Order: sequence, then structure tokens, then C-alpha cells
Amino acid sequence: MNRTGLVIALAVAAAVGLVFGMRPDLDLKLAALFFDPERGEFWRAYDPTYLRARDAAVWLTTLVAMPASIALALKFVRPRRPLLIPGRAILLMLLTLALAPGVVANLVLKEHWGRPRPIDVAEFGGDEHFRPWWDPRGDCPKNCSFIAGEPSGAFWTMAGAAVVPPQWRALAYGSALAFGTAVGVLRMAAGAHFFTDVVFAGVFSFLVIWVVHGWLYRWPRTRISDEAVERALERLEPKRA
Repeated sequence: MNRTGLVIALAVAAAVGLVFGMRPDLDLKLAALFFDPERGEFWRAYDPTYLRARDAAVWLTTLVAMPASIALALKFVRPRRPLLIPGRAILLMLLTLALAPGVVANLVLKEHWGRPRPIDVAEFGGDEHFRPWWDPRGDCPKNCSFIAGEPSGAFWTMAGAAVVPPQWRALAYGSALAFGTAVGVLRMAAGAHFFTDVVFAGVFSFLVIWVVHGWLYRWPRTRISDEAVERALERLEPKRA
């Protein structure tokens, strides 16, 4: 989680945002790759293999979050026992999970950015009007296309990559990016999201993780120690009469 990663993320956002802002039809062309005009539906929308893969992706994301959740729960049960994993790692994992796929993707953007999903636009047999990624004035009333929620959760696994031992970090980041991309392609194949929905899901997830990581680890005025987190959790122990 350094400035190089931030520059790359912002460069990707700028390049994709500019190109697809000037040529919004590219989103439709990419979505059309997954659309079967003879059947009039996206070719993975109800495929059993796709549904199993989607469930597996959700479980894998949950699995990545479990160590931090279990460690925190055990600390609340036995406050005087040392944390099973470093305190800052727990905060990074759980805060970014709540903020990136939780608040930014599902509570803020998907509920207020009215971009219809591919499966709902007229170009693919729906009754809503296509909107480019930057236009929130769509027909979708809620749970809309921008940004992609499940890929946001899959890209969130970069938070786990940020706290693994340094020798494993590059592999972990690569795996997280590959996982997020794969989930994004799955959702595109079902007509649930456009390409730009997936790209910006990855960008927003990274930016949330980058900021929280900086607060906890890098910035001198805000960074804290694992011991400080542990002491703060111990102070939450209820006092006995």
C-alpha cells in the first residue's frame, strides 16, 4: 500500500473513465459479448455452473474475512488473552470490509446512482435507458449497476494481501486482483454489470483500503501500534461488581 499503487489505481480510473466517458457505447459492446440474441438473454444468467461459482466467490470472500472476525470475537470473550492476529490487521480488514463493499458500494452508490444494469436496458431486451458510467440519472430506482457490489467485495481481499508477510505480498495482491476480475467477469456474463462498473469497483475498494492502511500504518500523525489496539479492546471488558 504505497504511492505507486495509488498512482496506478488513479491512472486506471482516469484512463477507463475518459475512454468510456467519450465512448460509452464500448460498455454496450463488451456487454454484448455475453448476450445471446437468439435466446434473448445473457448466457450465464441462470446457468447452474455460474450460480455455483457465484456462491463460491461469496464464500471465499467470507473466508478471507473470518480470521479477523474470529480474532476480534475471541478478544471480546477473553479480553486478557492476546489477540490471535495483530490488532491493526483486524482493524484494517474489518473497517475496509464495512466501508468498501458495505458503505461505498451498496449503501451510497448502488442505491443512489441510477444506472440500469445491462439486463434491464433496451439494447438487451429491457425497458430502461442505458446510461454511461458517469451519469447517475438513470431509470433504476435502487440496487443499481454502478458500482458492482460483489466484485467490490472480491477486490476487497486486497486488504488481506496488505497484511500478509512481505515475501507473500506480491502473490497475495495478484491473487486478490485476479479474484476480483474473475468475479467481475462472472457478473458481466450474467448481465448484472457493465465493464466500467467492475473497474470502478476495484478502484474504489483499493482507495478505501489505501486510506485506512495509511491511517493505521503509514502516516505519522495518525498511525497506531498493534499494542494500542489491543489495550483499547481490553478496556472494553465489562467491570465486575
